[in-house]
Amino acid sequence: MTHAPQQPPIQVVAHRGASEDAPEHTLAAYRKAIEDGADALECDVRLTADGHLVCVHDRRVNRTSNGRGAVSALELADLAALDFGSWKTREAWRGRDEEPDWEHRPEDREETSVLTLERLLELVADAGRRVELAIETKHPTRWAGQVEERLLALLKRFGLDAPASADASPVRIMSFSARSLHRVRAASPTLPTVYLMQFVSPRLRDGRLPAGVRIAGPSIRVVRSHPAYVERWKAAGHQVHVWTVNEPEDVGRCAELGVDAVITNRPRAVLRQLGR
Repeated sequence: MTHAPQQPPIQVVAHRGASEDAPEHTLAAYRKAIEDGADALECDVRLTADGHLVCVHDRRVNRTSNGRGAVSALELADLAALDFGSWKTREAWRGRDEEPDWEHRPEDREETSVLTLERLLELVADAGRRVELAIETKHPTRWAGQVEERLLALLKRFGLDAPASADASPVRIMSFSARSLHRVRAASPTLPTVYLMQFVSPRLRDGRLPAGVRIAGPSIRVVRSHPAYVERWKAAGHQVHVWTVNEPEDVGRCAELGVDAVITNRPRAVLRQLGR
């Protein structure tokens, strides 16, 4: 009697850390995600004016800190002086049934200071178990190809820039920019790349991805509206990593479709729903 090969468990990826419970892209959020059992952490990287890679989603720091200005125009010391935590105070939890697990403590500066990618890589290295890292390069930026160049140089310092194979790599690079992914592949051919999609262009609706990319990264809206795209990518031999999957019905939908990873603000809840 033969058995069909079993689908490996869906990887649960913490979007900007456990960002429902703690301020996004902070050490607090990533520590929480690791404690919650997330298989991988997702982060966005931008380059500061003095050439440091920091984990910040928006072009400007206005939404997530007590400062103002573009990340690319500020130096690391300027960003380090800002508070990236207090905006997510208990005011944000009004109407929720349960108290948040995280509380802003101004004395814990490192927990809510700007997070460099280097510090996040150190956290992952010290996790005590395999925790993968999905790094998104933000585009367009004033620094163009320098983001990828600095990123690969930093990964090289941690011995992560040239894995034996894509499957063996604990790090993958994601972008909405096919050009960014091309730069990464040209320099590091074995590093896995993910092409992120807010919508699917007509030329990719048959299951294709940009040359050399092996992982499709559609939004949950794409998956809700066009589940057949997932089947086509899978049939073409690609993996499918879906963002941002927070609602139980969307988690169920992704599980039914056999996606490979879900990127979520709620890693603990999603792991529980998946029976892990």
